Amino acid sequence: WKPACFFQAMQQTATHHAASWGYDFDTLLAAGQVWVLSRLRIRFDDFPTPNETAVIRTWPKGISQRVFFLRDFEFRRPDGRSLAVATSAWLLIDPAARRILRPQTLGVDVPDNGGLTALAEPLEKIAMPDDLPEALAVQAGYSAVDMMGHVNNARYVEWVCDTIPFDRYRSGRLRRLQINYLNETRPGERLLLRAGEHDGQWLVYGQNLDSSQRAFEAVAAF
Repeated sequence: WKPACFFQAMQQTATHHAASWGYDFDTLLAAGQVWVLSRLRIRFDDFPTPNETAVIRTWPKGISQRVFFLRDFEFRRPDGRSLAVATSAWLLIDPAARRILRPQTLGVDVPDNGGLTALAEPLEKIAMPDDLPEALAVQAGYSAVDMMGHVNNARYVEWVCDTIPFDRYRSGRLRRLQINYLNETRPGERLLLRAGEHDGQWLVYGQNLDSSQRAFEAVAAF
């Protein structure tokens, strides 16, 4: 697996789990509501090899800062050995108005599962210098856009990984990654990614050249 595969799996697992409550995508959309990923932090303990089975476990952790739905994830091999652990924050939004909705709009009390935690690390803002060098220019093409009409969260991870020099992957393994999604990128829009090493970490942010907004910020560590 590559890092983006974990993000794809987490999105699918969270979607299936929410559907088990009766809040599947179509039901939410009919009510004018959808969940979008806002922040995610993951620690990689190992990477599955091709055709290897990964067991994924997820659970909600309640509400934070009055708007964030918290959710944790565990990835394990069938024998119990850890592959990765992650913590995430999601927003409930009105897809037509593109505005954040209060958790009460959902009409259900989200359990906090007694504080059960996979990764006990805060999902904070990332301290990001503005003078990082240009690293990559990308455009939101058909394959990058999901059913919400914006770039999918996993595609940003692929772009982040593409800014890291290939020699870093040869000499070490990606251990941690946090990405904060700030503003959506719509079809055809162009991003300029700036990236570089700072205090032993790899920092990346994407500036939308069409909207002049910062699309995301990320920090990676090997």
